Amino acid sequence: MLPDFRVRQRDYLLEISRAVTQELDLKKLLARILRISIELLAGQAGLIALKEASTWRVATAHGIPPAFLRYLEPLLAEERTTNLDVDELNSLLKDLTYTASMGLLNGVGLSLISHGKVIGVIFIFRNYPDLFSSNDKQLLQSFADQAAIAVYNAQLYGQVSYEQQRLAALIDSAADGILILNPDHTIERVNDAFERIYGQSDEALRGKRHEDTIRWAKKPEGQTLEQAEVSGWPLTSGAYLYVEGDLLRSDPQPLPVGITYAPLLTDGKLSNIFATVRDITHFRNADEVKATFISVVSHELKTPVALIKGYASTLRREDVRWEKHVVRESLTVIEEEADRLAHMIDDLLDASRLQAGGLALSRADVSLPVLALRLAKRFQTQTTRHQISVDFPSGFPAVLADETRIEQLLANLISNAIKYAPGGEIAITGQNLPEQVVVTVSDEGPGIDPRDLPHIFDRFYRSDGAVRKTKGAGLGLYLAKAIVEAHGGRIWVENKPVGAKICFSLPVVSNQLSITNHQK
Repeated sequence: MLPDFRVRQRDYLLEISRAVTQELDLKKLLARILRISIELLAGQAGLIALKEASTWRVATAHGIPPAFLRYLEPLLAEERTTNLDVDELNSLLKDLTYTASMGLLNGVGLSLISHGKVIGVIFIFRNYPDLFSSNDKQLLQSFADQAAIAVYNAQLYGQVSYEQQRLAALIDSAADGILILNPDHTIERVNDAFERIYGQSDEALRGKRHEDTIRWAKKPEGQTLEQAEVSGWPLTSGAYLYVEGDLLRSDPQPLPVGITYAPLLTDGKLSNIFATVRDITHFRNADEVKATFISVVSHELKTPVALIKGYASTLRREDVRWEKHVVRESLTVIEEEADRLAHMIDDLLDASRLQAGGLALSRADVSLPVLALRLAKRFQTQTTRHQISVDFPSGFPAVLADETRIEQLLANLISNAIKYAPGGEIAITGQNLPEQVVVTVSDEGPGIDPRDLPHIFDRFYRSDGAVRKTKGAGLGLYLAKAIVEAHGGRIWVENKPVGAKICFSLPVVSNQLSITNHQK
């Protein structure tokens, strides 16, 4: 080679040296290396092929006709790296080049070897043979070695960037809030879930101290991070730390949370602390429901059991001869209280079935007017203070439903109206709408307190007035809502100047003949 060209070759080596430290974008780096290689070897075109997991892949190309590249790429993709070394690849590319150009082009290949492993090849197309002196070959190998280092570093940087992006995506997709703390307790970053929990953005929280962010409405359960570090955590007192309490935040309402702290140690020194913040409102509500269940059930079961035992014990006395009407009245009370117990047990079993996965339905055509009329007659015998009426329009359609469950639903609504309304009319009415029917049970009682409206369909919920005046476990409307929703309908309360008005809708049976109306 000419002396002035060797000077240019050494300039190329310097440019590659700069690329090793300056360029970490693999795509840009490969294009830069290929451009230098084409100039260095006085070529007309070229490509760089890299080893993938098990094949070769053309990573970049310059000056190659698209048709030839489309032919070459699947050919390389089919070659397994375990069966094809660089010499064979160079030979393959030379043969393809010679054949495709009808003998006008030759090829020069430079192996890219890093850490003892072949990571790729630079192949340059040119129109004269590859005749190199020993010095030329040494220079070219130095160029290839430095190019390999640059490619390896860029690949490593790409892998690190990918892992960082994947970790960031994983952290931001987590349902629990996550804080990453520096050893001095300043916040390095928080994820999207913590932003929602706390009510502030990652940008606003970065750089703030942990103790200024995690503040408790009252003394939490367990050791706080600051208290644990006084005792030597994490080096002397275990890997994980858990604390639970009510977190103060931007929202006026404190939020029940449980926080798990996990340390990241590097060479025995604390590098970061990962804090996972979980909203435990659901678990706390579950505990409250459990406590309410125990309280309600123990109280509601205790009364009928006490009555049954009292009347039975009285009737068993041998020192007294009871008149027939006293015995009959006592047995009536025992029977009624036993029915109350059976009804309560059925409701509790239904509530348990709901928790386990819903109610099983046995569907058939049901005439709501007929069912409502039957229930009205039954409940009318239980009250003299109320007048129960039924009013459905003519041509009221059938519904495809579980008749036993719909009867349970209507019975609960009528029973509530009798319990909470001191007297007056209890009206059961129907309305036929497109694709659905609406049934309403209304009374003339005191109505429902607006403060109770959001909760009346909750399990075990009973208003203060209901607890003082009536018996019950707070499951009637909860089960009513479950039955309606299991049938694909909905249930709601409508505002009324006087009394309560509860409505529910059910889908109608398509292409079904209407059922004759049954008026009150």
